[in-house]
Amino acid sequence: MNIRLHPDLFKTNETIVLSGSKSETNRMFLLQALFPEIKIENISNSDDSLAMEKALKFPSEIVDVHHAGTAMRFLTAFFATQENHEVVLTGSSRMQERPIHILVEALKTLGADIQYKNKEGFPPLKIIGKKLQSKKIAIPADISSQYISALLLIAPKLENGLWLELIGEQTSLPYIKMTLALLNELGVETTFVGNQIRVFPKQKVESKVITVESDWSSASYFFELIAFSKIGTSLKIQKLKSKSLQADRAVVEIFEQFGVQTQFLPNNEIQITKVSNQLPSEITLNLIECPDIAQTIAVTCFGLGIQANLTGLHTLKIKETDRLVALKNELEKFGAEVEITIDSLFLRKRNLQNKLPENVLVKTYQDHRMAMAFAPLALFTAIEIEDAEVVSKSYPKYWDDVFSLFI
Repeated sequence: MNIRLHPDLFKTNETIVLSGSKSETNRMFLLQALFPEIKIENISNSDDSLAMEKALKFPSEIVDVHHAGTAMRFLTAFFATQENHEVVLTGSSRMQERPIHILVEALKTLGADIQYKNKEGFPPLKIIGKKLQSKKIAIPADISSQYISALLLIAPKLENGLWLELIGEQTSLPYIKMTLALLNELGVETTFVGNQIRVFPKQKVESKVITVESDWSSASYFFELIAFSKIGTSLKIQKLKSKSLQADRAVVEIFEQFGVQTQFLPNNEIQITKVSNQLPSEITLNLIECPDIAQTIAVTCFGLGIQANLTGLHTLKIKETDRLVALKNELEKFGAEVEITIDSLFLRKRNLQNKLPENVLVKTYQDHRMAMAFAPLALFTAIEIEDAEVVSKSYPKYWDDVFSLFI
């Protein structure tokens, strides 16, 4: 299904209610499977979280997580610990192109029984659950923080916990800290000093309710809409915390450069307002801690005519698509000049006097963030989003919420 969008009048003083963070929800689902005493509120309604929840119920000997990368990494670790259970863990054709060997090798060091069904180093995986051994293991920290979080989440159930040494530059560090904070909230003792992480064993936790915060990644697309709007346009978004565990809370400070002011209100609500058109001609950002908002930032800079040098993007090549190539391809359809390397994107400043072309078809490459990041350009020109339903991966109500903001 394609969606056509065209410039329209943007309402002001509206309120959006986002579902829970996919990142927090999937971590809590796994922890709930290990510690049934936990109850979870405000869970994500994303496809990824639904896939994770379904898989944890052992519905069959073949578990298909489709496009859910987080679920693939977390479930690989979880199923490896489930004694006397055998599953084949698989996913979409794109998922079968996304490497997982670093996590698998780390789990094998702990004694896991995991075999590659097809291509070495890639899903699908045959996993036979065993009692894993507690050892100090080293793992590269510059590929995906989800490998590290997957190991940390199962660590409390290992007899002597887990001691991880992180090798190399630490990528998406806030996501590792999120995992540790959630473990701490359950009463699991952890330490993180330098490049050493320790998680101590805990076989049972106190019964408690955990409320998942709404998703800052989803909120980022509304920051983009406000950045493209007239001065004075504002929007409220509920269930977002000032002191958030989520890396993408960084949009607050980043979008100040784009003339968007954030006010934190009582009851975990924010109000974002366009307050200025005095914008920088160029920005340089290292997004190594929040790569999921790279597409939002790149498209925002293009729309506002800001030259951008974005670095720390090496993980984008192993996401739902190669996001660096996808960004270059689709931005160039609008006349952008883009250069990419294996870990960076350079966007040349565009002349705002030149109107954007109309009715450009934006390919999404089976990537939810491509659809949501490019949609706000409709405030400037008519566009068409290909395979618009792909947003269900993380934000099923995205189009309903966006259309509710226009007259």
